[in-house]
Amino acid sequence: MQDVAQRAGVSAQTVSNVVNGRRDHVGPETTQRVVEAIQALGYRLNQSARSLRRGRTGMVGLGLPALAQEYYGELADRLSRRFAAQGVRMVTEITGGAISAEVESLAASHLETYDGFILAVAASEATDLDVITPSKPIILLGERALSARLDHVVMDNRGGGRMATEALMERGARSIVVLGGSTDEGDSVETLRTQGYLDAHEARGLRPRAELIVPSSLGIAAGYRTIRALLDEAREFDAVFALTDSCAMGAVRALHENGRDIPGQVQVIGFDNVKSGRFLTPPLSTIEPGNDEMADAIVALMLRRLAGIGRGAPRRITAAASVVLRASTR
Repeated sequence: MQDVAQRAGVSAQTVSNVVNGRRDHVGPETTQRVVEAIQALGYRLNQSARSLRRGRTGMVGLGLPALAQEYYGELADRLSRRFAAQGVRMVTEITGGAISAEVESLAASHLETYDGFILAVAASEATDLDVITPSKPIILLGERALSARLDHVVMDNRGGGRMATEALMERGARSIVVLGGSTDEGDSVETLRTQGYLDAHEARGLRPRAELIVPSSLGIAAGYRTIRALLDEAREFDAVFALTDSCAMGAVRALHENGRDIPGQVQVIGFDNVKSGRFLTPPLSTIEPGNDEMADAIVALMLRRLAGIGRGAPRRITAAASVVLRASTR
């Protein structure tokens, strides 16, 4: 490091900032000189030695049900960039939404690889995770497995579901399909967002038709198939609240193929505010669940836990939802 500093004409601390990803402390020209000196001298960090010295790996893990779903891909990107800015590497693992994989990702033997772990819970319940004795900081994402023993960052699914439904009602919708809806008990995405849909009706003294609460998987293909089936059945509706943007995109394709005008005949709103929704035809109205706010909260909380700051009761952080209106609603 001293050799690199001497060649680049900077301090060893500046070299340290560059190689550890803390480049917000270093100007672009200085960074370029350091990078060129590193390349010329063939300098490489000895990660094993650094980990032994620090007692840290310099890495955090992120467990996701899938990466093919746009929401999870964008979540990984947001977190990775924020951790990198703090000199922390993030490794993403795929759990497939299986309870066994989610529980195993939090086992002490698995956590030896990381300084901390973030898990987006898709299948596990609190009872599945309560048997775990955390050896490293753990942050859970999602509505399932609400554990009093672990930090948790969630979005306002019920409030967001109500906002989406109210946005459609305020624009004249009266027969709103909730695509992916569920009235089962529990705290899944489906049940919470559907409850928000029901809350909006109840607030107006309305009772939605039971056949408008339509179960569906939440991907593009499922949204397309489900709306095609409703259209083939000639089921009457003038709006769709899709529980994810991906599902909404499939619904929009089905409506286009059926010759339905959006938003003239059928209005559509999604949930998640993924980037591609802005480029749909027409651009997709959606619920912004506080994506950046949650990413900031996750990184800040993990860094505090790693630094040993604020030890004590686990925290539960809920991000605020808001409506993003585009051309798929009137």
